[in-house]
Amino acid sequence: MGKKPAERVLADIEAKAFSSSIRTSPRKLNLVAASIRGLKAETALHQLTFSKRRIAGVVKSVLQSAIANAENNHQLDVDRLYVAEAFVGKAMVMKRWRARARGRVGRIEKPFSNLTVIVREREEATGE
Repeated sequence: MGKKPAERVLADIEAKAFSSSIRTSPRKLNLVAASIRGLKAETALHQLTFSKRRIAGVVKSVLQSAIANAENNHQLDVDRLYVAEAFVGKAMVMKRWRARARGRVGRIEKPFSNLTVIVREREEATGE
């Protein structure tokens, strides 16, 4: 009984990892995501390890999760993986306030973001 399993959305040579409610703005997170798009998985991990941005650690853990999904769930070769897509979306925004002069309020917004990383296996092992 129960539902039939859903059709696989990704290709057979792809694996995905998703993280929601990352406590940073989508604009800042997209700067880090853009820096790893198109890179080999190993190179992207090295770049995130030595990045000065605070959120690079979270992006690195999502990338490691995508690599683990590719290896364990889809039997892909880790050495031939590259970051095919890394995209950012908006999540909720916490609204806070701060007291200002003359009884007014200064609005503080604390944005959250979602991150999706898709790794793909190269068809042929090219000398890069």
